[in-house]
Amino acid sequence: MNIDRHDNNPIITTSDIEPSRSDFKVDGVFNAAATKYGDEIILLLRVAESLKETLADEVTYPVLEQDEDGNDTLVIKTINKVREREHYDFSDARVIYDRSKKRKTVALTSISHLRLARSKDGVHFEIDQKPTIFPQGKYETWGIEDPRITQIEGVYYINYTAVSPLGAGTALIKTTDFITFERVGLIFPPENKDVSLFPEKINGKYVAYHRPVPNAFGNPDIWLATSPDLISWGEHKHLLSVQEEGWENGRIGGGAPSFKNDKGWIHIYHAADHNNRYCLGAFITDINDPSKIIAKTNKPILEPEALYEVEGFFGNVVFTCGVINEHDKVKIYYGASDEVMALAEIGIEEIYDALGIN
Repeated sequence: MNIDRHDNNPIITTSDIEPSRSDFKVDGVFNAAATKYGDEIILLLRVAESLKETLADEVTYPVLEQDEDGNDTLVIKTINKVREREHYDFSDARVIYDRSKKRKTVALTSISHLRLARSKDGVHFEIDQKPTIFPQGKYETWGIEDPRITQIEGVYYINYTAVSPLGAGTALIKTTDFITFERVGLIFPPENKDVSLFPEKINGKYVAYHRPVPNAFGNPDIWLATSPDLISWGEHKHLLSVQEEGWENGRIGGGAPSFKNDKGWIHIYHAADHNNRYCLGAFITDINDPSKIIAKTNKPILEPEALYEVEGFFGNVVFTCGVINEHDKVKIYYGASDEVMALAEIGIEEIYDALGIN
């Protein structure tokens, strides 16, 4: 596969990010939304932070709590790993599990917010020194993650994963200038994330791909939904399944928002295998019916191979939330190893070749 990783990769690292508080450290800057705004490329970065100093036998983590009046306060909590090891599983650096409840998540070890970055050339970014969008309310007490930006009729819609003990749902914010932001609220309840909106109405309706996670039956597959107003979603259709073998046998997800060309809607998505190795693939759908897949890649178009993709906070991961199509070149902005941001470019013709279409 002829895909070009940029020579400057990783283009954004944790050392480029100012922590939001003096007692915090930045664990990762990754899974950014991407869009064109005027003559700039904007990334909305996911920034994961945790406590800078902790004792060796403790896990200390931040969480957002609300008082009786509904005011948000960031609280620091601690679990002693030695005393509580019979009750909790600390094997995953990202989460704390309850052993007695089939590894139910008790807490995340970091909290994520969204941070704006701007660039004229799409490679060198000026990054805001403070959080652009910070978690808020009871549905975001564990943070906000993995944003996507979709421009529809002059408005930039930002959907992201809202994480709390209630589950992982999808929320929506809108802006016209990336200075002021209006919160719309939850649009898909838990457990549902990896949502990507289409940049225009199709047959008079808004369209989204989403990824519910069933517990009793089924797999984490990609579904399609439509809406009259971007808030109420229905007409759900199953779109793409987890495969029994290979690089897609664990889970699949919506990836970046689709973009249109003369052959249909092209969609870059992610998939993981049973070993949590994340790769990117592509499919193309009918231009008037995005529930109809015309062709799909059998092999990844991007898989973890470079050192910064293989090694990191959570290795063997490439994960995109934003692509930009310009002059038949597709810029894929992707998180690598849940730690850094990277850029790869691929031509439309190479995507067609991978899809097996002319």
